[in-house]
Amino acid sequence: MKLPKEILLSELLNYNVKGNIALNYGCGENVWMHPPVHRILGWYSRPSNFDLKRNVWRLNQVSQIIDNEIYVKGDPAISDLATLNRFPTLIQANLINKNGSKIGVIADFLFEIKTGKIKYYLVSRSNPKIPGSSRWQLNIENINDQQPGLVFCESNSLDDLSLIKSSIKHEFLQQGKKIIDTFDDMKNKASNRLENWLEEDEDINQNLDFKQKSSYNNERKYRSFSDKREDDPWI
Repeated sequence: MKLPKEILLSELLNYNVKGNIALNYGCGENVWMHPPVHRILGWYSRPSNFDLKRNVWRLNQVSQIIDNEIYVKGDPAISDLATLNRFPTLIQANLINKNGSKIGVIADFLFEIKTGKIKYYLVSRSNPKIPGSSRWQLNIENINDQQPGLVFCESNSLDDLSLIKSSIKHEFLQQGKKIIDTFDDMKNKASNRLENWLEEDEDINQNLDFKQKSSYNNERKYRSFSDKREDDPWI
């Protein structure tokens, strides 16, 4: 199977690593990267839950990807978790805005599988391990500086970034906001119609009052019942 041009780190770590002779090296656990130039060098996998050693792979060892398995060529470098934890990484680093406040966490990134060049990072609002959480795109050009566990950007909030994947909660809030806005529009239209109706009713009442007070009505003469009785020949 032809290798994809670009791939997410989360997808790479989900693949089960296999050797040329069908050896199973387990699923990926974390990334091996060079943060100053925003480049991934490789990743490491864990053979089993009870194994303390880790298999470290270079990115150029990837030969093909078939279904949920990634095939590698050559042997891995053997290391331990304590050593690998000292490797610099921006994954799960706090994203700091231009005012010095935390606005998210680096959860993932998209990179070129041949060169290892990172195209952009994906930011989560809170814990990136929560399934289905939203992801915002953080471009490399928007990053001012990075330190172990910290990434500084030009943005003020996550709303300044492009939303790549929306969570169910975020979509629910957006739909709720649309419903509220629609209800407000309907309420404003109904209020305007009511005001127009009241103004029209007021104009009609004014016209009726004007007619009742017209000179024609003032000149009308009303005869009493006794006067009518005298003129009536049937009485």
